Amino acid sequence: MDSIDTKKLNDRNGNDAAFSGCAVLFLGCSSPAHNLLSLYKDEQGKFSVFKVIKLTLIDSVGGLEGHEILKLHDADPFLGVELKFMAMLPCQRFLESYACGSLAQFLSQHASRLLTLPDGVVMETQLKAGIHTLDQSLQDLEICLEHIRQSQPVHLRDDEVSQLEQQLQNSFGPPSQPPQELPRNCFLFQKRVFDDRPLTSADQQRFAAHVGRDWKRVGRALQKHCRALKGPAIDNLAYEYEREGLYEQAYQLLGRFIQSEGRSAKLSRLISALEETKLTSMAEIMLGIQPRD
Repeated sequence: MDSIDTKKLNDRNGNDAAFSGCAVLFLGCSSPAHNLLSLYKDEQGKFSVFKVIKLTLIDSVGGLEGHEILKLHDADPFLGVELKFMAMLPCQRFLESYACGSLAQFLSQHASRLLTLPDGVVMETQLKAGIHTLDQSLQDLEICLEHIRQSQPVHLRDDEVSQLEQQLQNSFGPPSQPPQELPRNCFLFQKRVFDDRPLTSADQQRFAAHVGRDWKRVGRALQKHCRALKGPAIDNLAYEYEREGLYEQAYQLLGRFIQSEGRSAKLSRLISALEETKLTSMAEIMLGIQPRD
């Protein structure tokens, strides 16, 4: 068996990126009771058969991209797998693997594991490109590669194959975790859990000392769920404490909120209002989070 002269083929076909072609891989089984075609037609076995084929191809091309399954079809007694190659190197690896028997070995290993085939079952393969049966030309892989290049796809990937591909990708992903349930009297801020509690006079002082001119914006966010801050209440506070300055105005705002809401005037409600008004750094101050470097 001759190896492929990649440089020669690159010169002949332009470059690797411009390469494309199709081949049909026919797969069968020596045991009629474990026929791949029948297993694929069965809805319970369809995904397992597809996974066997996909893993076999990945092993055969060494994990390279640049190839895809276009269609799986009935070629009784075989299951036909129409392949498209979009680059020469994965096609070359595929042919070399097929010619030396590695592909059949990968197929047997994955089928035994995923389809629970009994020992002694032999997997059968055949490879075609257009009108050419490539099994008869494996001694010259350059000719096989040329036949594949000359065989171009006549249709897009089958919808069923696309669905199976997506199902396979989902099966490789990490198992989904149920959303974490927060303990009672806790809340999230920046994906961290904090204990919730009623606001205190110390919170009032810290808020008033740092919020500055943004106290009105925070008040507008708080008033959505606080009757005492509805209507002209915030503007009235601004007018009433204008001479005392921003500190006193902010202090009185939070005081009005605490007095009106009682024990429901929670830290979480203030942090939510600060997040809503994009005052993240102010929320960090209220929670005692150290500033980032």
